[in-house]
Amino acid sequence: MSAESIAVTAPAAPVGAGRSSGLVARLVRDRIAFTAAIVLGLVVLAALFAPWISPYDPYYTDLSKAMQPPSAEHWFGMDNTGRDILSRVLYGTRNTLMMGLAGVLIGGVFGGVLGILAAFYRKLDPWIMRLVDIMLAFPAILIGLAVAAIFGAGLTAVIVALVVSTVPDVARVARGSAIGVMSQEFMEAGRAVGVSNRTLIWRYLTLNCISTISVFLTLRFGQVILVGSALGFLGMGAQPPTAELGMMAAQGRDFLFMAPHISTVPSLAIFVIVLAANLLGDAVRDVLDPRLQQ
Repeated sequence: MSAESIAVTAPAAPVGAGRSSGLVARLVRDRIAFTAAIVLGLVVLAALFAPWISPYDPYYTDLSKAMQPPSAEHWFGMDNTGRDILSRVLYGTRNTLMMGLAGVLIGGVFGGVLGILAAFYRKLDPWIMRLVDIMLAFPAILIGLAVAAIFGAGLTAVIVALVVSTVPDVARVARGSAIGVMSQEFMEAGRAVGVSNRTLIWRYLTLNCISTISVFLTLRFGQVILVGSALGFLGMGAQPPTAELGMMAAQGRDFLFMAPHISTVPSLAIFVIVLAANLLGDAVRDVLDPRLQQ
């Protein structure tokens, strides 16, 4: 049998084929995790179908109803310019989730690539990790301020800040996981039979690090939402009249004693999203983290 055929048929490391079914079983057994998954799923569905389920136009203002408390007609009340808060929360949740997903996914891809390349190419390791250390020195809020100063405040500035703040953490996790995989016998076997570096990096290394990276990103999602909302609260995120939960909470801070619902409703929405994401992330970690399977 030729080296090429051996390279093609040589097995990669076990990638946890049964973990998907184990994850579902875990969620069904764990009431807290199952409830968190249901809540987060409903939040995502509400955000996706916001244009169809919103009772009112989120940008229509009626100053005669400004700061009205919750009622049968407007379940979450009206804001300081007479806009329906329920409708704005639905649209704001869509923007907040989009911001968090973009920060996690884009940052996860870049961070994962840097970490895996640092583990595979040892000569690049010091350079990549020094870059990671430099990125870690700048908090997300400072990055958001810099991006907003250059390109202007908006969702783009927040997403860039979240991506840049996510990359170094993911890179460290990916590098640690990849170094562990590099020490396995199947990596040496792949090199021995002439497997190309491209195949080794993707089929042998990356596929065996994905579960660890995914666990970290799942846990990171709630934190990213919180940081993004904080940036929105500080005025670096979406600008009026665009609906975004952090910015909506900030708009009501001057009316906390007269109309507390303007700030508390979007703040509670952020709390529910972050709590559900963290609880679900803990359950996913229990199933997918290889260190917890030993």
